Parts: sequence; C-alpha cells; structure tokens
Amino acid sequence: MKKIKIILALSLINFGGFAQNIYLCKAGETSFFSETPLENISALNKKVAAVIDIDKNEVAVKMTMVDFKFKNHLMEEHFNENYMESDKYPIGTFKGKIQELIDYSKNGTYLVTAKGQLVMHGVSKDRTLSGKLTVANGQITLTSDFLIPLKDHKIDVPTLVMAKIAEEISVKCKFVFQKK
Repeated sequence: MKKIKIILALSLINFGGFAQNIYLCKAGETSFFSETPLENISALNKKVAAVIDIDKNEVAVKMTMVDFKFKNHLMEEHFNENYMESDKYPIGTFKGKIQELIDYSKNGTYLVTAKGQLVMHGVSKDRTLSGKLTVANGQITLTSDFLIPLKDHKIDVPTLVMAKIAEEISVKCKFVFQKK
C-alpha cells in the first residue's frame, strides 16, 4: 500500500524524463480545525504523501479523505458521508510551483509560496499557499497554514448545522522529506 501511495504521489509531478533530485514524504501530516461559538471540530491525517522536485521547484501533495481521524466517530462519519462525500471524491491534492529560488544544498530556513491547483471535493481551485521550508543536513521540512473556504470547493453545510461548522476551515500541514 505504501508503494502505491509513493507511485501516486510521484505521478502528480510531470517529470518529462528521469528526475535526479526528488524528495519524498511518505507520512506527512495535515490537520484541520473549524471553530464556532457552538462547537470546535478538528481532525488529523497522518498518511499524507508528498514530493518535491528540487530541479523544477515543484511540490505535490496527495491525501485520502477517509484517513482524517476525529476524536468523535460520529463527526468522522458526517465528514466522510455528508460533507466531503469521500466515496465520490476520495482524494485531495495540491500541485504547485515554489516561487522562490531555494539553495537546497545549504542548510537554512526560507519563507516560501507555492502557486498551483488545490483539488478537494472534486473542485480544482488556483491557490497560492505560503509556508516555511527548512533544509537541514539533507532533509527538507515544509510547514504551511492556510484557510479553505468551504464554498470554494462546493462543500455544502445544511442550515440545521451551519452554526456548528465554520465557513472557512483552518488547515495545517507538516511534511518531512528524504531524498529518493
């Protein structure tokens, strides 16, 4: 199963030949948080695959929606069945180009932006995501915090529970990459 995820993550980047400088993350983390006066909802996915092609300065991320885990099983069920429709739209992806030129051969921390396509709930949106990229002794760590408006991805929230789910969801990601 892990090999399949790696192959799928690699397929998100159009290599156009044999790429020499690929860094993989097999078990990245993505969490989200919805805060409202009535209820807070959070979930964590520890099975996110990601890849950075440092020659092309491209990054790609792929996650399976059913891998988000909640403290409350009923919330997890509602997330997958009612909101994300995980049977119909099982995968979320981001594929983008890092805008800054990074010297990956030197240790350092860089503020970065990646312009690309975020696909969730079957809807693709142009997004520019900001983050922090750290190069340390041949390892790359990428963290990012951003907001996702539910309406951008046609995620409908029934009026009955509208007060319990935020219109914008706070997302945090952390990926630790190793050279392929």
